[in-house]
Amino acid sequence: MPFELFLALRYLVARRKQAFLSLISVISTAGVAVGVMALIIALALMTGLQGELRDRIVGASPHIYVWHVGEGLTDVQGDMRRLKQVPRVTGASPIVLGKALVTAGEQQAFITVKGIDPATEGEVTDVRERMRKGSLSALASRPENSLAGIAIGQALADQLRVKVGDTVTVMTPEGPLSPFGPTMGSRRLQIIGIYSLGLYEFDAAYGFLDLPTAQRLLARDRPDFIEVRVDDMYAAPGIAKTIVERLGGTYVTQDWAQMNQSLFSALWLEKVAISITIGLIVMVAALNIVASLVLLVMEKSRDIAILKTMGAAAGSITAIFMLQGLIIGAIGTTVGAAAGLAVTSVLDRYQLIKVPMDVYQVAYVPFKVQVDDFVLVILAALVICFLATIYPSRQASRLDPAQALRYQ
Repeated sequence: MPFELFLALRYLVARRKQAFLSLISVISTAGVAVGVMALIIALALMTGLQGELRDRIVGASPHIYVWHVGEGLTDVQGDMRRLKQVPRVTGASPIVLGKALVTAGEQQAFITVKGIDPATEGEVTDVRERMRKGSLSALASRPENSLAGIAIGQALADQLRVKVGDTVTVMTPEGPLSPFGPTMGSRRLQIIGIYSLGLYEFDAAYGFLDLPTAQRLLARDRPDFIEVRVDDMYAAPGIAKTIVERLGGTYVTQDWAQMNQSLFSALWLEKVAISITIGLIVMVAALNIVASLVLLVMEKSRDIAILKTMGAAAGSITAIFMLQGLIIGAIGTTVGAAAGLAVTSVLDRYQLIKVPMDVYQVAYVPFKVQVDDFVLVILAALVICFLATIYPSRQASRLDPAQALRYQ
């Protein structure tokens, strides 16, 4: 073992009269551990929340919306065939969107009516797999002389106090013209299914109808948009440009990243702000390392002088105290990283932190540790601890043996 490493380890284990120095070293190690653990937990929280929101938003809505400027989608089937021929496009489905007021007894709620093709909707969203009660295919297979069907979210069903089989009244502003002007469109519908996408924005404010019923209710003669899903949601912006090139400049696209840009920008900014704030804990712990090494240099001035008189180089003296600071930082970083992984694993697995779903869009706080974030935290903590050792170590190497031993 190099004598620099031997002395660094030896100085970390203080004798009885030097117990105060050992206490400072323990406090410094604990400070680094707490800082690293807090930073890993905070980054895991923001990464998990961002990922959970992204997955649920993309699962509830398509990757890309496509529509035609001017006369609208006049050849829906032809457009869908051409869209499916675009590389990396895995599904396409026409939709109609409009606002409506739904009434069930004395309960009312404003919703977004979405007319879909039940046969192709499953290609672009996860609604079919997220049906808790009933079936999405029941929208199209209604018995003769029966009410048209509607599928609503669990949160909306709770708000309206309805269940599968109950009837509701849906009113839209796009009604037929009368001698006195436009009137409200109204139609009674039967609830054929209840879904739960896990996103309050959709579960509380969307109603799915079959496409012909929605077109009549909203007074539309053709679909408004074509939904598109691709094999990689992160490639959606590039594929959207390809779609415009294939279909022509009169077609317009909007991908999921554009629609939710403000949300994810805010989450990224919050992640950076939290990282900087909690990272100050590691810096405070680094100041403890500086203090402990300065006190140690003062305590070991006689040892340093003897080492120099025996021929130890200034670089060796510097290395002794740098190694001691790095050992403190390495131990604290290792303990903090392990504790952070353990805490985030428990919190995520058992969903211990519950939050109001109508505020945060999710029922609990998810935690996800990314490898690059984890490695960055460890490297940053080690670098900060190394920088904290430079000043005390240089001061130790500059110690004059004659001055140190004069009064010994």
